[in-house]
Amino acid sequence: MSKIRMLAVVLSGLFLVAAAWVRLAPADPAHWHVDVSSDAPPLCAAGIETTAASARAACELAEPGSALLARLDAIALATSRTRRLAGSASEGRITWETRSLLFGYPDYTTAQVTETAGKARLDILARARFGASDLGVNGQRLTQWLGAL
Repeated sequence: MSKIRMLAVVLSGLFLVAAAWVRLAPADPAHWHVDVSSDAPPLCAAGIETTAASARAACELAEPGSALLARLDAIALATSRTRRLAGSASEGRITWETRSLLFGYPDYTTAQVTETAGKARLDILARARFGASDLGVNGQRLTQWLGAL
């Protein structure tokens, strides 16, 4: 076997191992299902704060927090390739895992509510597990989910 062919076989094998790890790596709820509250002003209408690999929003709505989180849970679970990783509306915090179509890269979105003076504050954080960039998909997902609320 030529050196080039051998190199191609080795590189292909490494790619397959990396792809399998991304697809099969276990998701530890203890790592992703964490407090995402922030002191950011609750201005969902003003937009979503994004970084290269995450997106964050804070909203304040005049409805019970558990009802708000239950509605968001239904919206999230209706999203392709999304499953609930941990939590519940009654707990006040839910974390979902959404995987990309082609390679199955996981992103984790955690939403939690806090009741204040008859209103519910919703803090939501979406972040990529692998890589330095999510190519904007977490911000797009939050925009869709919050728009559907």
